Amino acid sequence: MEAREEAAAKAGGLLAGARMAALGTLGASGHPLVSLVAVATLATGSPLLLLSRLALHTKNLAADPRASLLLRDEGASDPMAEARVTLIGAMTPVADPSARPRFLARHPEASLYVDFTDFGFYALAVESAHLVAGFGRIVDLTGAEILAAMR
Repeated sequence: MEAREEAAAKAGGLLAGARMAALGTLGASGHPLVSLVAVATLATGSPLLLLSRLALHTKNLAADPRASLLLRDEGASDPMAEARVTLIGAMTPVADPSARPRFLARHPEASLYVDFTDFGFYALAVESAHLVAGFGRIVDLTGAEILAAMR
């Protein structure tokens, strides 16, 4: 198994390079809802999303901020053989003025709707993570380990 520092660096690298992620939220029925979302990062390394209040996943987050993000190596030819990480924590609105330019730097196409009144920035406070670094190479990490590896 990889050393924890290597695993944290791998997970941090997936987060730093990610453009898209699968967002998991909890619906009113208690069932999970998974949505495809665009992702960037704050200067702290925390995952940053631009979400519409009209979307079901955002309504779910307003009722229960617990969420997960699944990130993978988007260039992998065989995603099941490549590294992926699930980040787990609470998603909250962001007032950080750097959110807009950081998100638009990764997703310039979002400039078409970023200023719509129903959109806002949200960040995941990563509490833990589950890294699958390949077949049989699985490590559970803390959010602090991943964010430290990104600095």
